[in-house]
Amino acid sequence: MLLPSRPSPISATKKKLLKAGARFVAGVDEAGRGPLAGPVVVAAVRLDPRRIPDGLNDSKKLTAEQREALYEEIVATADVAIVSAPPSDILTLNIRGATLAAMTRAVRALPRPVDRVLVDGRDIPPGLPCEGIALIGGDGRSVSIAAASIVAKVTRDRMCKIMDCDAPHFGFAGHKGYSTAAHLTALNSHGPCRHHREEFAPVAALRYANDHPGRRLTPC
Repeated sequence: MLLPSRPSPISATKKKLLKAGARFVAGVDEAGRGPLAGPVVVAAVRLDPRRIPDGLNDSKKLTAEQREALYEEIVATADVAIVSAPPSDILTLNIRGATLAAMTRAVRALPRPVDRVLVDGRDIPPGLPCEGIALIGGDGRSVSIAAASIVAKVTRDRMCKIMDCDAPHFGFAGHKGYSTAAHLTALNSHGPCRHHREEFAPVAALRYANDHPGRRLTPC
């Protein structure tokens, strides 16, 4: 089966960057902002323009098998940095703050410096070592961001399998921490574990219910 066609590596944004003198560009994306449990994972990727893998695309548009194959090719040919923000960071900084802080750390962790950073979304992380450009829908517009989205997604999925081994009654390997009916039922039966995000509504509601007998979390 053919992989989806990748976004053009020479996009309008790329041309503007080259014209502005940018030589080394990294893409940054995250996986796991929405789940009730587990870390948010950020990847920064600086692609080798001579070795751009075929089929790069928004990770959500690829199958798990396609993501895994592209992940291996990306880490073998590109500069890659991966940072995770655990539930404790999310509790302290909130999900937006934890994600942006992880993005800055990932860019700074790249083995070689870059002079521009393309970030998927609306926000430019504070503290970047160079100019950052926010691209809404960037994982479908930039091969660098697409590569970062794949690396972040595969890494987080693998982490969810480890979480599943630690707390198998929650089924993290399947739902990846999202608020499925099965996940909410397990939460209601067992209570939150150390992988859950305490401030996220269903988990916080369950804690409130436990402190106020008679109130229970209803699966949806």
